[in-house]
Amino acid sequence: MKIKFLSWIGSLLSTLALLVPSISSAAEQVIIDQGAEWTASARKDFYSRDQGSRIMPLRWISALKQPDGQPFMAESLSRYGYLPNKASKPAGLPVGFTVASGSEGQEIGMNCSACHTRQIEVNGTAYLIDGGPGIVDFQSFLADLDAAVKAVLTDKQAFTDFARAVLGPSATSKDKEKLQKAVKAWYLPYHTLIERALPAKPWGPARLDAVSMIFNRLAGLDIGSPPTYMIPENIQPAVAPVRYPFLWNASIQDKTQWPGFASNGNDILALSRNLGEVYGVFGVFHPKKDKWRLLGVDYLANNSAEFQGLEALEDLVKKISPPKWPWKIDQALADKGKEIFARKTEQGGCADCHGIKPGQTRFQDRKTWATPLMDVGTDSKEYEILARTVKTGVLEGAKIPFLASPLKPVDTAFNVLGTSVLGSILQHYVPVLMKTEEEVGAKSAQPPFPPETESLREAFIARPVEAKPSYPYESRVLEGIWAAAPYLHNGSVPTLAELLKPAAERISSFKIGPAYDIVNIGLAAEQNKFDYTLETTDCSDRNSGNSRCGHEFGTKLSAEEKKALLEYLKTL
Repeated sequence: MKIKFLSWIGSLLSTLALLVPSISSAAEQVIIDQGAEWTASARKDFYSRDQGSRIMPLRWISALKQPDGQPFMAESLSRYGYLPNKASKPAGLPVGFTVASGSEGQEIGMNCSACHTRQIEVNGTAYLIDGGPGIVDFQSFLADLDAAVKAVLTDKQAFTDFARAVLGPSATSKDKEKLQKAVKAWYLPYHTLIERALPAKPWGPARLDAVSMIFNRLAGLDIGSPPTYMIPENIQPAVAPVRYPFLWNASIQDKTQWPGFASNGNDILALSRNLGEVYGVFGVFHPKKDKWRLLGVDYLANNSAEFQGLEALEDLVKKISPPKWPWKIDQALADKGKEIFARKTEQGGCADCHGIKPGQTRFQDRKTWATPLMDVGTDSKEYEILARTVKTGVLEGAKIPFLASPLKPVDTAFNVLGTSVLGSILQHYVPVLMKTEEEVGAKSAQPPFPPETESLREAFIARPVEAKPSYPYESRVLEGIWAAAPYLHNGSVPTLAELLKPAAERISSFKIGPAYDIVNIGLAAEQNKFDYTLETTDCSDRNSGNSRCGHEFGTKLSAEEKKALLEYLKTL
């Protein structure tokens, strides 16, 4: 028995060793300057802080295989664009992949840095940009994880190998049966999500239909009746991909999310924004009716969200400054570009929409930057997603006094998300039983409610139905914009130079990857990281999800003026 156990320990250590990324000599890495507050210790914390995401037990994912027999976690998932975290524990996890205690021991999860850390490559050198839009292929990761678990459940030898890696060589038949039952229970909702949600036309690297996936996970996997909690018909194809936004300055915008449906400006609003993200990225959330509980629903009965971790991550994000352009700048040319940037919009300038101006103050002296919401003719597909309706399951009739109306049997997924997030936050701050709305109202004015609670009225703002529909998106301050390609909210334009062309003249397809063009500012024409080319549509199909239409500003500037403007944008 002792020999078998030692053999299993050796096998386990070997498996864990395979998680460790190999040292690549392909590109030297340079860490971009992002301000004095963004220290090595802050970066380390950002990469590994638990926010409550729970993908699966760590031993399971360590034991899974790729079709070629290599460990699923090999090379820190670099095949999907994820970056190695040299300080991860255990070794070999990518940036943004976390480990925390769960029902099956240590579980692997994700935090915001997995999708908001980027590395670009120029002339054989890799440049690390924290808070930048990840150049990662999340759809392939999701699909391949589904396939890896399916193989374990459908191939006898695959399960034998998996069980040995997870349980050790001395496991009994009963242990193996229990493991197989647990894997099947995990696979049922996950496979249902993947089968119904992932689109036939892939999002590709650097893009994700985050809103759809949050709606699908929450409405499709979380709010049904036990034991599965599923409402499969609530899951719809995620066909409105957007590019990952950059995080620097995110905490001081007065509006956030691409359509601007969430207000910003204090810690409680940040928590509501980030909690919704956790529910979409493998968070465990199974609310249940409880007439004696605050709000009539127990939102925390089975809820993996780590509120302290979310608050800590938001504090870390506040420390990330825009990345400084690491190459030479023609200052005289940039000065000319600054003058062009400051012009009025009709003269080809940018400052009216993208300059730094005071935004709405929502809490004492917490200042924000104005984030105008404007319809500039860009892709409209995300607005279809926001209007999606779902069955409300166990949340039918749930309401948040003074903040949200009762949920109808069939309501918008947007309202279900808002109710779930607000209910969870209120119960987190008031972990007591309450019976009446009067008690809730009285309590909201006293500790332990944070004083910002009143602002939750603006956490999720549903747009009114318009006689003539419009499709506005946020106009962000452009600090660090050089590091955020591809451009427009749906990532349909590869470079800033291309964005200054009329939509009819923009390139219709381009490769996506980390190779960067520092002249045209954005994705290089040739890429070798991913075998993926994004095909876009023109203004005749604005609702495709991949339209390159709109934002025709600066398109009439002369070639020299465009060159000067681009040089100035490098300095932001």
